[in-house]
Amino acid sequence: MKIKAMLVGALLPIAALLSAQIAAAQDTIKVGILHSLSGTMAISETTLKDTILMMIDAQNKKGGLLGKKLVPVVVDPASDWPLFAEKAAELLEKDKVAVVFGCWTSVSRKSVLPVFEKDDGLLFYPVQYEGEESSRNVIYTGAAPNQQAIPAVDYLMKEVGVKRWVLEGTDYVYPRTTNKILEAYLLQKGVKPADISINYTPFGYSNWQARVAAIKKFGSAGKKTAVVSTINGDANVPFYKELGNQKISAEDIPVVAFSVGEEELSGLDARPLVGHLAAWNYFESINTPANKTFIAQWHAFIKNSKRTTNDPMEAHYIGFNLWVKAVQKAGTTNVDKVIAALPGTETPNLTGGIAKVLPNHHITKPVYIGEVKADGQFNVVWKSPGLVPGDAWSDYLPGSKDIEADWVTLKCGNYNKVTKKCSGQNYK
Repeated sequence: MKIKAMLVGALLPIAALLSAQIAAAQDTIKVGILHSLSGTMAISETTLKDTILMMIDAQNKKGGLLGKKLVPVVVDPASDWPLFAEKAAELLEKDKVAVVFGCWTSVSRKSVLPVFEKDDGLLFYPVQYEGEESSRNVIYTGAAPNQQAIPAVDYLMKEVGVKRWVLEGTDYVYPRTTNKILEAYLLQKGVKPADISINYTPFGYSNWQARVAAIKKFGSAGKKTAVVSTINGDANVPFYKELGNQKISAEDIPVVAFSVGEEELSGLDARPLVGHLAAWNYFESINTPANKTFIAQWHAFIKNSKRTTNDPMEAHYIGFNLWVKAVQKAGTTNVDKVIAALPGTETPNLTGGIAKVLPNHHITKPVYIGEVKADGQFNVVWKSPGLVPGDAWSDYLPGSKDIEADWVTLKCGNYNKVTKKCSGQNYK
């Protein structure tokens, strides 16, 4: 009896500890952060991890969510695309996170997509992408092509008078699909095939001398030439340096980039790049009260007044606030109920407009084109007349123009309006 009593006495503190741990877990909501903190994409993605940590910290200071504290669960997929899928499964199956904010490249998003659909997770994806997708389990807070690439080409065509086009990209899904859309668009606009040059280089590419020389030669045919750049990650640094080395100015051959923002330029001497362009939905230089507050919040959180903000950071700011509002609307973090609550949910962006979740799981965004300044910031030279609704499927590709995404009425991400059939993931 004494031994039994001793065993019971010894087990009681353990049971109490486990009970306390279970109670603590029930009083928290886990938030997954799936961004590369090492490898070629760390230059861009580390900042996004810090952005979500800042948003979680701010929400906890407001009392948390549904009376519970938010707890970040950070993993590093290390710019390794298969590892993204492994880490996503770890977050959903082992850590039981309520939501994940993450990915940058489309190949990383494509890698995790089957995991989120199988495990019924919820991913907020914050970066411009090629479209041609709408998943029930993803909210796309970055730009679709009609919110970045198409307006940028229109600007170069109408305002700059560009006649020859270099479509220069990193060799993966986003550049290849975006350039496929842009090539079809340019051909519809009457551009001759001989006036379109398309080229791809690997991630982390650094030996740009020959390629930049080829761009220079292509631009010497007597027609105004521009580079539309979907170069991603740290390959941008030597690319822009080589443009400077070969004295290619923005007046000679302007470059409009879709993946270069304030963060990437902060590591460069931006003076040789003055006048080159970027198309985004946000710039740090945009003067609004909300943006000033966000920048001050960022500097205080990161403890560095020189750290820049950028477009994907704003997309995470929007996405996080949309998720919070949807959870409050649903009264739960249950993924199915939050997904149902998201369409129609609105939150202010940082530039003075409203981001609204559409039935296709994309959002409304303004479009801006900015010129690089010597200090690495951007001077806005063009703005869309209003908010542009994100289009999941391109109007310029034959296989896409008849496809519609609608998770509210049609309950399908790829509904063919001609055959009246849903050919992919159906609503649960």
